[in-house]
Amino acid sequence: MDLLTDRSGLRAVRRKVEAGERLDRKDGVLLYAHPDLAYLGALANEVTESRHGRRVTYNVNRHINYSNLCRLSCMFCSFSRKLVDEKGLGYEFSMKEILDRAREAVAHGADEVHIVGGLHPDHPYEYYPAMLRAIRAECPTLHLKAFTAVEIDYFATLAGKDVEWVLGDLREAGLGSLPGGGAEVLSDRVHRKIFRDKMPPRRWLEIHETAHRMGIRSNSTLLYGHVERQDEKVDHLIQLRDSQDRVDGFMTFIPLRYHNEYNRLQNLPMVRAADSLREIAVGRLLFDNVPHVKAYWIMMGLETAQLCLGFGADDIDGTVMEEKITHMAGARTPEGVTEEFLRELISGAGKIPARRDTLYNEIS
Repeated sequence: MDLLTDRSGLRAVRRKVEAGERLDRKDGVLLYAHPDLAYLGALANEVTESRHGRRVTYNVNRHINYSNLCRLSCMFCSFSRKLVDEKGLGYEFSMKEILDRAREAVAHGADEVHIVGGLHPDHPYEYYPAMLRAIRAECPTLHLKAFTAVEIDYFATLAGKDVEWVLGDLREAGLGSLPGGGAEVLSDRVHRKIFRDKMPPRRWLEIHETAHRMGIRSNSTLLYGHVERQDEKVDHLIQLRDSQDRVDGFMTFIPLRYHNEYNRLQNLPMVRAADSLREIAVGRLLFDNVPHVKAYWIMMGLETAQLCLGFGADDIDGTVMEEKITHMAGARTPEGVTEEFLRELISGAGKIPARRDTLYNEIS
C-alpha cells in the first residue's frame, strides 16, 4: 500500500515523537504530503499540550509600519513604493506621527510596538536609532520589537559598520527584539525567482545568529503559498532548527500566508485554510527546539487562526492595531482587534487565554 494512502507513515512519525527522537527531512516531506491532515493536527496538538497545556498566549501590541518607500522591487511585494503619492499608497510617517502611534498604543494598554518598514532611499542610518530613542523617551514602558534582518543589513551598509555594531547601537537606543520577517523561504531558487533584490537566505540566518549571540531574541518565519516547493519548506524549517541548535534565540515560529493582490504574482491562487493548518502542524513537529508556534491571524484569517489552536499553535499574536503590509496585498482581516476579542477567540477553541509580553513572560 502506498505510504500516503494510509496512516503507517504518520504512525512511524508518532513513534519517533513519543520517543523524543528528532524528525528528519524524509519525515518532513511526508508530513507535507500525507492526506490525513486531522491525524497530523492531533499529533501536533498533543506535542503542544505536552509543552504548554491548554494555555494559548496573546499580547497587546501595535504595529508601526513607518514607511513603505523602498529601494527594492521584490516580485512578490505589494507594500513597496518609490514615491509618496496623494492616495497614500506611497507614504512615510513623520517622527510626530510615529510618536503619536506609540502614545496611542500605551493609551490602549499595549506593552509592545512592532516596527518595520521599507528600505528608505533617503534616510541616513542615524534616523533609525533616533526613532527608537524618541519612542523610548516618550513611552518607556513599551518593548520595541523592531526591524527585520533585511533592514538591519541595510542599516549596516548605511552606517559603514558591521551588523554586530549596528545591533549594539540599536540596542543602546532601545531595541528589545527582532520581529523575524524577511526570511521568506530560505532557498536560493526561490530567492532568485521572486526576491532577488534582497540579501541571500544565508545572510538572514547570519544576522539572526549574530543577534542571538548578543542576547537579542527574535522570531522566525516562513512565507508560504507562492512558488515554493514542499521540500524547500522542509529545508527551511531544518535550517531554522539547525540555527537554533547553534545559537538559541528564536522564541517562536510564525508561518506567514502569502497574499498576492497588487503585485506580479497576482495570478497565483491563494492557498486554502487547510494549507495553513498543515503549516502550523508541520512547524510544530519538525521545528522541535523552538518554544512557540504562532497562528498569525492577520495573514491567515481569524477563523483559520482559531482552528490552528487545535493543530499545534500556542500563540495567536496580538491586538496589532493598524497593520499595513498585508492589507496592501489584499488582506480582508481587521487591522486590529481588542484584547477581549482575542480572549474569546482562544476560549472558543477550548483553550485557556493568557496574556504575555514580547519575551513570552505571562502578564496577569
